[in-house]
Amino acid sequence: MHDDGIDVREDVVRAMIADQFPAWASEPVQRIASDGTVNTIFRIGDEAAARFLIRRRTVDAAREVLKREAEASQRFADQSTVPAPRPIAIGEPAEGYPLPWAVQTWIPGTIAPIEFEGSADFSHDLAGLITALRATDTRGKVFEGHNRGGDIRDHDEWVEECFKNSEDLLDVPHLRRLWAHFRDLPRTSADVMSHGDLQPLNVLVSDGRLAGVLDTGGFAPADPALDTMSAWYLLGDDSRAIFRELLNCDDLEWERSKAWSFQQCLGAIWYYVDSNPVMYRMGRLALDRIVANTRI
Repeated sequence: MHDDGIDVREDVVRAMIADQFPAWASEPVQRIASDGTVNTIFRIGDEAAARFLIRRRTVDAAREVLKREAEASQRFADQSTVPAPRPIAIGEPAEGYPLPWAVQTWIPGTIAPIEFEGSADFSHDLAGLITALRATDTRGKVFEGHNRGGDIRDHDEWVEECFKNSEDLLDVPHLRRLWAHFRDLPRTSADVMSHGDLQPLNVLVSDGRLAGVLDTGGFAPADPALDTMSAWYLLGDDSRAIFRELLNCDDLEWERSKAWSFQQCLGAIWYYVDSNPVMYRMGRLALDRIVANTRI
């Protein structure tokens, strides 16, 4: 998927676990099939999971990421209304894998299908989770970094790159008109604590209900509309209306939720069209929902 990708071999992972965490040496280790784009996941027995970064960076940079994610994941799990991973340990680089790696608790459940449309009950679950996350103290911090959740206009350059790479895939002239609308939406609300990426690959379901949340290491202050964008990835028209009412989203927050979703799924479409069909499909579905619900 990435030019700077790292091949994570199962035999190497088994050896690293046995060497660095002898208590798990006899536990079965199984690679988890995943369409994620940041980590490769291995299950250790019934209780733990190891996460290996799949893009190259320095050892110090990787360690800093893992420490930051561990702290954020612990806070998320403390506040979440559904099960979420808790950090256990950070492993060290070894022969065959050049970076530190993370171990966390295993959360059972089934990844939400890409075409998931939720239900009234799921809408209540999702809104309840986001409400609980928003109630978490930001500790005086605000959004920082270059990802989604700050100033929408900071993403102009990226969106322009997406447009240039999407000429043969999408109706780019119409999408440019949408972006002109989205990028000028004002920001009036204060930052709240946010998961930041509530989309199907990070959501576990059971019997149609929200059963767990994954990839919680980005839990941090951001635009409230950032988690509201889950409406465009996880809900159909009817369940989305219920979700909006439960969160009491005004028109501005609702439009900004489209903007953040637009920025993300526009990139997923061209970047993963050949290398990750699931990410591509997820981006297309969310974009189609946004386009169908935006009159410009």
